[in-house]
Amino acid sequence: MYNSHTLQTRGYILLLSLIFLGIFFVIASAYVSSITSSLKNARYAVQSTAALSLAEAGIDKAAYELNQNPSYTGETDTPLGGGTFTVTTATIDSGTKRITAVGYIPNRLNPIVKKTVVANVGLGDATVAFHYGIQSGEGGFTLSNSSKIIGNVFSGGAVIGSGGNYIYGDVVSSGPSGLVYGIHATSSVYAHTIGSAGVATVVDKNAYYTTKTNTTVSGTSYPGSVDQDAVPLPISDAQISDWENQAEAGGLATCSSGTYQISSGSVTIGPLKIPCNFVVSGSAVVTVAGHIWVTGNITIQNSSLIKMSPSLGATNVAIIADNPADQLTGSLVSVRNTASFQNSGTSGSYVFLISQNKSAENGGSVTAIDLGNSASALVAYAAHGLIPLANSVSLKEATAYKITLQNTASVTYDTGLPSAVFESGPGGSWVFDRGSYVIVP
Repeated sequence: MYNSHTLQTRGYILLLSLIFLGIFFVIASAYVSSITSSLKNARYAVQSTAALSLAEAGIDKAAYELNQNPSYTGETDTPLGGGTFTVTTATIDSGTKRITAVGYIPNRLNPIVKKTVVANVGLGDATVAFHYGIQSGEGGFTLSNSSKIIGNVFSGGAVIGSGGNYIYGDVVSSGPSGLVYGIHATSSVYAHTIGSAGVATVVDKNAYYTTKTNTTVSGTSYPGSVDQDAVPLPISDAQISDWENQAEAGGLATCSSGTYQISSGSVTIGPLKIPCNFVVSGSAVVTVAGHIWVTGNITIQNSSLIKMSPSLGATNVAIIADNPADQLTGSLVSVRNTASFQNSGTSGSYVFLISQNKSAENGGSVTAIDLGNSASALVAYAAHGLIPLANSVSLKEATAYKITLQNTASVTYDTGLPSAVFESGPGGSWVFDRGSYVIVP
């Protein structure tokens, strides 16, 4: 028989056991809850990071699409990895668009996590650095006399020199018909065929080819190399059309006898559409504050000066000759005498002198952009036409369907077309205004 003291003692032990068991369950429950909460928080943190990465991918995709088509307005529910992203674009002013990208995990309709990123980007202006000094389409290049190129060359056609023409950079002639000969390249050359029996070719670095003839290679030769892919010219017709629309929105010039002429004094114009020929002559100083669209021919001559407004900063400005009714014999640009061009005062800003003449592309010989002596620092662009460069003309950049260089012509560049094969020269891609980059809470 148990006495009362023994029963009382056992009662205390049982009570204490229950108390300690309760404490254990409370602690265990709290521990499990803590682990569950930590796992949930960790999972959310991973998903938040993934959603942010999706939003940033959307920003990058938008920059790419705008490079291809300035009319790009965005996209919805693009799948990537374990989620999706949606992009919208909005025009801020004539030179800036705002990109908003939202990343969703797992999707927009049933989001567990979403992150939003907003950034501003320029429309093909100074925020876009186009890795070439000079680029042609299928019309290719010819160099003669002592003409030279300081920078990389990318051609959709042949690159042909007369034996002593220097190209201070890499040379690419794309596609199965790619051909390079008669030049001295200080870097590497990429073409289906390098060299010709009739004229020597010199390559200071490497040569990538299928066929090589009469060529001295100081670096390494790579026979059987894959042909380089063709690359679109850096400013699309859609981009030019967008600039024309911006110019037209700025107002319409009044012509006199088929010409809008400035021959003296200091004048500020742009954005502006000129529905006739445009002539700048004498000692006139024309300050350009926005894009200009000329539906005739452009002539800039004598000692006149075209300069960009300081208000443009690093934003490039286009002066375009484009008569939609006459792109075979018209839409021409001529720069003569000692006419010169000046940037906005901000490094990296240029005047884009553009012709939409299409003679060369259609087998003709009409000169789209005719540049006289000492044309100075500008970007000459004729995606469908011919640009002959001669004498002491010196440019920052030249791009055309077909380009010829003669006499002492020289092209020096400091902007560039992105290309993985180029080993030297400035790089190029869309560059965002990082001051505008915002992660929305």
